[in-house]
Amino acid sequence: MSDRQASEVSDERTPSGLAHLWAGWRSVGFSKSASGMSAPSVAGCVFCRIVDSPEPAADKLVLHHDDRVMVLMNLYPYTSGHLMVIPTAHVGGLAELQPETSTAMWDMIRRADAAVRSTFHPDGTNIGINQGRAAGASIPDHLHVHIVPRWSNDTNFMTAVADTRVMIETVQRSYERLAKHW
Repeated sequence: MSDRQASEVSDERTPSGLAHLWAGWRSVGFSKSASGMSAPSVAGCVFCRIVDSPEPAADKLVLHHDDRVMVLMNLYPYTSGHLMVIPTAHVGGLAELQPETSTAMWDMIRRADAAVRSTFHPDGTNIGINQGRAAGASIPDHLHVHIVPRWSNDTNFMTAVADTRVMIETVQRSYERLAKHW
């Protein structure tokens, strides 16, 4: 059998999407999520609801919040420690940012990256912005910047053969570890 034939998987065995082993807590989102946000059926931007919510920062997994930017944990992380920096103003792209907010965001991105690096000691970080649904933004109407810690060998057989990521800790535990930086 050639290498090509040995590596092919039939469409019947190909998983339809990427899964997380610890994702059971996500079921809370059908009525009220662990972040304190209302159910998805409530009108409005999820990030704006977090910005405007009177609930304590820890309940929303918010690490930092000021008049221009917010830092919060990603509820559906790529790896443990995955967080986001968002403008508090509802803007969909970089071109819409006020200059002062842009400066504040990039300063906070640097600070958040330093916090992720000193907490998780990754071999590197991905810092990314997906502008628009076609670019991969799951929340395309409110700009957000992902900071994802990465390790040289952070892909294992589970991702390759089962479209499943094995997380080293819960989002809440990552939040607790990162909170000391703010």
